[in-house]
Amino acid sequence: MADGGAVTAVEAGGSTAHWAPGSQILWRYRENAGARFHIVRPVTVVRDDADLLAVWLAPGTECVKPALADGTPVHLEPLRSRYTKPRTVQRDRWFGTGVLKLARPGEPWSVWLFWEPGWRFKNWYVNLEEPLARWAGGVDSEDHFLDICVYPDRTWGWRDEDEFAQAQQDGLMAPDVAERVREAGQAAVGAVRAWGRPFSDGWQHWRPDASWAVPSLPEDWDRTPAYVST
Repeated sequence: MADGGAVTAVEAGGSTAHWAPGSQILWRYRENAGARFHIVRPVTVVRDDADLLAVWLAPGTECVKPALADGTPVHLEPLRSRYTKPRTVQRDRWFGTGVLKLARPGEPWSVWLFWEPGWRFKNWYVNLEEPLARWAGGVDSEDHFLDICVYPDRTWGWRDEDEFAQAQQDGLMAPDVAERVREAGQAAVGAVRAWGRPFSDGWQHWRPDASWAVPSLPEDWDRTPAYVST
């Protein structure tokens, strides 16, 4: 779904090109211990080069998100049964302020920036995940449950430790993967404590281009791509 005049990654074979600013791509997550995509978010490319992929998730964007088959919102289901009840996916829209997502090639996390209304910066959010795999229409990953909130005063704290533990108990994450996630989390904490990139790069002052249209969700949002790089 990239813009017609933008540079895109090739679908199969050849080298991976970079997307031009303003290109529209998909940022997707596979379900844990499964093959289908259960989180899909159309985003606009802010920057894409050998060092960083930065994308903007605009307010009002139509997305795909997981849902319980019985209609219960996932976040309202008790944790003990949240990952064992039958699931489906549903279309919804991203409400509230937008999100700027930053990911460095090969890194097992991405960093998201959140704002309050009026562009008052709220926090950074370190989302531990599989390194992004690039394909012609976007990037794919798998979420690893455990996250870190980082605040403007440089304090930080772990998030979703209970979900991380429950996912292991329910067989969604093998012990060796969980250990790798913990190691990635400690590496991310090291970057926060050192106030390294991207926290020191001033992204909280960034603003989206007013001419950018809100990307649409394509009908084939769940297509299986040929990956070209990570």
